[in-house]
Amino acid sequence: MTQNDLFFTLALLQVEGIGDITAKKLLQNLGSAEAVFKAKKTSLAKIDGIGKNTIQNLKQTSSFKLAEEELNFLERENITSLYFLNNDYPERLKHCFDAPILLFQSGNMNLDNSKIISIVGTRNITTYGNEFTKKFIEELAPLNPIIVSGFAYGVDIVAHQAAMDHNLQTIGVLAHGLNQIYPKNHKKYMAKMEQNGGFLTEFWSNSNPDRENFVKRNRIVAGISEATIVIESAEKGGSLITANIANDYNREVFAVPGRTTDKYSQGCHNLIKTQKAQLITSAADLVYLLNWEVHKKEEKGIQKQLFVSLSEEEQKIYNFLLKGKEILDIISIECNIPIFKLSGTLLNMELKGVVKPLPGKIFEAI
Repeated sequence: MTQNDLFFTLALLQVEGIGDITAKKLLQNLGSAEAVFKAKKTSLAKIDGIGKNTIQNLKQTSSFKLAEEELNFLERENITSLYFLNNDYPERLKHCFDAPILLFQSGNMNLDNSKIISIVGTRNITTYGNEFTKKFIEELAPLNPIIVSGFAYGVDIVAHQAAMDHNLQTIGVLAHGLNQIYPKNHKKYMAKMEQNGGFLTEFWSNSNPDRENFVKRNRIVAGISEATIVIESAEKGGSLITANIANDYNREVFAVPGRTTDKYSQGCHNLIKTQKAQLITSAADLVYLLNWEVHKKEEKGIQKQLFVSLSEEEQKIYNFLLKGKEILDIISIECNIPIFKLSGTLLNMELKGVVKPLPGKIFEAI
């Protein structure tokens, strides 16, 4: 968008009584933020839900000064603005009715990747949660997903770090402006994150990390992703809010179980019991439930190597069957394995869940 468009959009968002939903309604009817400000009162009054107070506030100019100050900040700090109608705005977030009109971005991110997941959980992460998060992301790394979280203590920062360790894009969604970082202890991770990923926020440079901002932030975490994974959570917590928002957006939600006595697994257990989340115990579960493994046969092969231990001979058979189902005799010839040995190997692969026998001595890869 042009600087002029950005200026008027910023000004619109500073008008008292206008939030993202009302702003979208005005933009839908009038085409641009500049047109909203220039519209006659009679034209504004015809828009459903736009009352006298809103119209009166639009005719004041105090929001222009605030918009100019913020525009100067964005230019000075080289911060990118993402407009909800433009192609660079996160695609899934566009379809959320209350998504922000504008997002502010710092770093080097590419949101074209279709595999975007959010990982959330308690700030009081346990050893179990720590180990699971790291292992989970390590196993997903060959599929190159983008890892989104809230850059907070606990599960969030462990997920960001694990993503960086495996050269994955990782995005921190912030509850304040890009002129600061919270918590301050995490400033040491910023430079590395911005090399391959970075930060998103809807908040201006004059916004502090106030309590209510974190709830607003959570809808971006939920909305930007294909799925939200709750690693650990007590009975109450911000990660449960994110999970509920993801459900409202009709996104997939997954939760990791713990022992029945674990304080920081109770929230996950409740999500599973109330059918607000599906249970997962590994990255393989996520890959299966999101149907990632069937998108590309070569990715499917990667997953079986990762999550199932196959011998060299088994892998050779599996790779051959990825081309399509085949009868026993042809498998034997193409893989150069005698039938008497092949039969036992295929049975072992069936038990591992990587091949399926069909009538007529035909086998296929799963």
